[in-house]
Amino acid sequence: MTSRRRFGAAGLGAAALALAGRPLRAAPAPLRVVSANGTLTEIVFRLDAQALLVGADTTSIYPAAARALPMIGYPRQLSAEGVLSLRPTLLLTAAEAGPPAALQQLRSAGVRILQADSHHSIEALRANVKLLADALQRVERGRALDAELQAEWAATQAMIVPRKPAPRVLFVLSHAANQVQVAGAGTAADAMIRYAGGSNVMASFGGYKPLAAEAAVAAAPDVIVTTQQGLEALGGVDALLARPGLALTPAGKARRVYGPDALALLGFGPRLPQTLRELAVALGTAPA
Repeated sequence: MTSRRRFGAAGLGAAALALAGRPLRAAPAPLRVVSANGTLTEIVFRLDAQALLVGADTTSIYPAAARALPMIGYPRQLSAEGVLSLRPTLLLTAAEAGPPAALQQLRSAGVRILQADSHHSIEALRANVKLLADALQRVERGRALDAELQAEWAATQAMIVPRKPAPRVLFVLSHAANQVQVAGAGTAADAMIRYAGGSNVMASFGGYKPLAAEAAVAAAPDVIVTTQQGLEALGGVDALLARPGLALTPAGKARRVYGPDALALLGFGPRLPQTLRELAVALGTAPA
């Protein structure tokens, strides 16, 4: 054997001995994702990352395939044991997820918790797309989805023509027949109404308050906006207008009631541009 070959063999032998003395790094655990927010679940599907999902919450109703996932319950009432039974490595949440003790238990068990931006804006939607695309290793698809959303948003904005005075809008939340509330400032409904060129007649207070007949009549809304699920819970448009005061408003007298899917309207997810366009048509601030 030549000196060069002996040197090469010796070098390889030394390298093998050096490697043998080092602990081998374990391969990273495969992503197992549980979503505790319907909007985030929808983003995961739009990122073509649904194969990573091993569970979702009860607000994950779109697309239909999300309903086939194992359910972990309502996002505000998570059970750490229930979530851990799915062996997740990542939990997707929004600010309202809880209780805090359950989240802490999940962290202690080694589950990474990713909290999304809960602001009601197109900017928050884009931020959440990037957040999830990075976490789920779908960076290129995330960039493509962001570009799609920007183009759709610009097209929708171009269609909306402000009216003076702006249409007066009352948003009614009625997902249980005995819990009828109206939306004030700072809510997702308020943000959608303003984006669509409407005026929220209950913007004088923040959050949600129970429907009061006198206040509804005095507000004189031109359009009542609710949700498809709310109408189903009450029993239809007639049942909604039978609530105190609503039939006496201009919207009630003209039966101007609009009720789209709740997640599309209030979730600020990937369907935001399309849903805003449809809302603007219902308010008369965009052509049909």
